Amino acid sequence: MILDHKGTQIYYNIQGKGDAVVLLHGFLENSSMWDALIPNIEKHHKIITIDLLGHGKSECLGYIHSMELMAEAVEAVLNHLKIKTSTFIGHSMGGYVALAFAKKNPEALNGLCLMNSTPEADSDERKLLRTRANKLVKTNFENMVRMSFTNLFSNESKELYKKELEAALEQALETSLQGYMACNEGMKIRKDRTTFFKNLQTKKLIIIGSKDPVIEPNSLKITFANTNVEIVEFPDGHMSHIENMKELDYNLMRFIEK
Repeated sequence: MILDHKGTQIYYNIQGKGDAVVLLHGFLENSSMWDALIPNIEKHHKIITIDLLGHGKSECLGYIHSMELMAEAVEAVLNHLKIKTSTFIGHSMGGYVALAFAKKNPEALNGLCLMNSTPEADSDERKLLRTRANKLVKTNFENMVRMSFTNLFSNESKELYKKELEAALEQALETSLQGYMACNEGMKIRKDRTTFFKNLQTKKLIIIGSKDPVIEPNSLKITFANTNVEIVEFPDGHMSHIENMKELDYNLMRFIEK
């Protein structure tokens, strides 16, 4: 389904009945990344999946997709559907967007799961990498997408899940150049939400991969030790929905039903 938001088309889908669960994909992904997880969740819950700005079937809205701008699009979909409260699960960039949504609408959350994601802002090193990537991608889009996407998997997973990786990569290559650059700029300038996340009054879960090249697992374990944030660690990389599917399915269902 398509919603017109600020003159821009936002694609979303809704299925199942019950309490709402909002699933937000990551950078260079789209809402189809959740397809394998949906059948179990929709047995008892209403699921809303959304293509974030510049991804999937959703259009771009300018040249910097801040996390707040993308959260506004998510909010527009939920308001259109008259959904007042939801459990949010955000993969990577989707987690950043969920945090921006939560900052503006804390009362609208029944729970927030950061899946291979973090409330921390980009380090100076990562900001520099994003700036370089946005320069290189203008002339070498396909190679840049291939490199950045495949590096999200652990070395073992690149072989074990070669077929799934290729399928996900094909989806990544459908992202527009503008979508790539606008979201990269938005992630680069995103705010640190660590203190906010610690204090947020709802159930909270962080899913990390011990070999994640993007999210530093040990830093998160130290930051959220002895807090009310639950942490579940898987043994692989950044793509838990592919690398640790069964374990992820179990832990997400346990969190949603908590």
